Amino acid sequence: MNDKTRDFIEKNLDADIRQLALKGCRDQEVDMELAIRQIAGWQTARRKLPSWAARDGLLYPPHLNMEQCSSEATARYKADICRRLLSEKSLDSHTALIDLTGGFGVDFAFMSEAFNEGTYVERDSSLFAIASANMGILCPQAHCINDDAIDTLHRLDQATMLFLDPARRDDHGARTYGISDCTPNVLELKDELLQKADVVMLKLSPMLDWRKAVSDLGSLYIKEVHIVSVHNECKELLIVMQQQPAESLTVYCVNDDSVFSYHPSPISSNHNFHLSSFIFLYEPNASIMKAGCWAEVTQAFGVSPLAQNSHLFVSQEAVDAFPGRRFRIIHMTTMNKQELKTALQGITQANVAVRNFPLTVAQLRKKLKLADGGHHYIFATTLSSGQHVLIICQKA
Repeated sequence: MNDKTRDFIEKNLDADIRQLALKGCRDQEVDMELAIRQIAGWQTARRKLPSWAARDGLLYPPHLNMEQCSSEATARYKADICRRLLSEKSLDSHTALIDLTGGFGVDFAFMSEAFNEGTYVERDSSLFAIASANMGILCPQAHCINDDAIDTLHRLDQATMLFLDPARRDDHGARTYGISDCTPNVLELKDELLQKADVVMLKLSPMLDWRKAVSDLGSLYIKEVHIVSVHNECKELLIVMQQQPAESLTVYCVNDDSVFSYHPSPISSNHNFHLSSFIFLYEPNASIMKAGCWAEVTQAFGVSPLAQNSHLFVSQEAVDAFPGRRFRIIHMTTMNKQELKTALQGITQANVAVRNFPLTVAQLRKKLKLADGGHHYIFATTLSSGQHVLIICQKA
């Protein structure tokens, strides 16, 4: 990158990308394509990777790579997992992390801080050139290898941890979600991965059902499952495997600073209670919803599931630690016209959600003639008896 291009980037970091691209630059020495990419990358990093955006001299890849890379929040969480696992193993010897699918290097840069040695591997030569240059600033001691993940794995002797984030797009660029459809195919490599590392961490699509992922990989060697959400949006599914058979499986439901962990158990279906005796209603966060750990949530927080398929909980006393949103129940009504008229008196707008209910949000809102928003929340659901009800609440 020449000096004029660098100066142009620094002067236009806050500029509108589209306007900048249309306007162009009269100075022919300015590489506009490179400048636009760097400015757009920095603007994404400011939101997604704030500590990187604050560093001078970093290079940014094309838009797709920036969108696909981990956020700083999820990368720091993975680094915390590494530190805990190393502490639990009480490893006094030299520890080494090898990231076989390095990508832009966000996960590697943060995770490698927990180890004595780190090796970054990426097969795409263009992305490798950008990331390896950044590693010289972020992780000066890192080893960077431009090679295929499988070829590198075959040559390895031993590592403390192997990390893989298999590519979730096929040869035509279409998204894939199943483990066997990703590149590399971890199901085919599992035995070799476990032979060559004390611990293997896999980053998989948040669209995957974690139980199926565990079943596909074989539960014997799976130590932990992490369902990671940021601002109540599920971002990652992490699977931690180890060489020795795991004593038990622990599932972590993470949403920002909220972490709920449990050992999976059968889901109870006993929901016989009178809703009118409860005051508070709870909506679990995205990671709890993804985990489907209804029995564990019931036991851990002393709440009652509203119905088997409602994914909502109620209690008589307020539970401050519940991993999700809490509401105070104002009314409960059936779909009877007269009951609805009484319950909705004075309410002209509401935030509407449906859980196991025959109408969509749009259909229900039209039927109730309510605008969106306001201070009221209406949860439409079906009780264990099969009765359709609306639970009208306000945030508590």
